[in-house]
Amino acid sequence: MNIHPKAYFSWSSGKDSAIALYHLQQAGLRVSQLITTVNSHFGRVSMHGLRRELLEQQAMETGIPLSIIDMPKEPSMKDYDALMATALGTLEKDGFTHCGFGDIFLEDLKFYREQQLGPFGIKGIFPIWKQDTKALLQEFIALGFKAIVICLKSDLLDKSFLGREIDASFIQDLPDDVDPCGENGEFHTFCYDGPIFTNPISFSIGEKVFRAYKAPKQGDAPPSSMGFWFLDLLP
Repeated sequence: MNIHPKAYFSWSSGKDSAIALYHLQQAGLRVSQLITTVNSHFGRVSMHGLRRELLEQQAMETGIPLSIIDMPKEPSMKDYDALMATALGTLEKDGFTHCGFGDIFLEDLKFYREQQLGPFGIKGIFPIWKQDTKALLQEFIALGFKAIVICLKSDLLDKSFLGREIDASFIQDLPDDVDPCGENGEFHTFCYDGPIFTNPISFSIGEKVFRAYKAPKQGDAPPSSMGFWFLDLLP
């Protein structure tokens, strides 16, 4: 890169974030802050359910300062947008001009992110955009990254996938209708080792918990629910 922008990274704690950050660093971009949303009521990463303590250990091992955006127990999109706008305003004042993401192929999500950033003059960077997800996961493994499945959508993956390591057998065992990187929300991971970390993050396995949530409303269809299995990791 010919310029040296001040950049931060939208960090999820999972494998896609990890390899995207790796690619940015390999391209010479200096990422000087990680940003993560945390449910302040539960003290866990939004959606993934990872404990805040493990997120903080992760960031410490990258050597990059972590900034947490605290979300309420059940934030609406209006709540989320308002809190993100406040955070983006602070980032703009602090001189940040670029933000990295680990998105791969969801066009609507990329468009939403760019719309959020636009008013603040921050440019989104998507280093693994449109890459083949199976090849990307194989690269993740070959680079020495390690991750474990900590959340999965129960109607798409069997509970037995919860707690599995991301390795060649995991790829082979995935059903045909599940994206290898879980890009459609089929599963989420915690990345605990790899070339972006100084040391592996230590943890132990806790309980498996099932939770049902209201599904997004689809037109005139009656309200429905969707179920997720979570694996609690202990610092």
